[in-house]
Amino acid sequence: MLRDHARELFLEKDFNCAETTLRLANEFYGLGLEEEDFRLVSGYGGGFGCGITCGILCSDIAAISKMVVTERAHATEGFKELCEEYVNCFREAMGHTDCAPLKEMYFDEEGGGRCIAAVEKAADLFETFVEEHQLRSR
Repeated sequence: MLRDHARELFLEKDFNCAETTLRLANEFYGLGLEEEDFRLVSGYGGGFGCGITCGILCSDIAAISKMVVTERAHATEGFKELCEEYVNCFREAMGHTDCAPLKEMYFDEEGGGRCIAAVEKAADLFETFVEEHQLRSR
């Protein structure tokens, strides 16, 4: 489901990995984000532009936060553990949590010279995680 729309956003509309990821979550899970809200994650792309923490992972955590946190993180029972579980799932499925090594694994010259394979694989992972944990937008 998420994967089916990822290529259009990432390659055709030229959003970065983080923007694409949050847009997918917003569209399919009704997060209620406005167009201007996506700029909040724009700087996450390319591992904050310098290859550190993956922008996809950051946007996934942002989407989970929107789904789970009602008032603030510290007042949301089980939230820290849920985030930790997702990061561990991401690391296991994707092979790393940092952009630079992920780019080495997933960058595809033929796929538009970008990491579309990472975006699609992470979309599948996120969708499965959301379903397994029965997360829904608040």
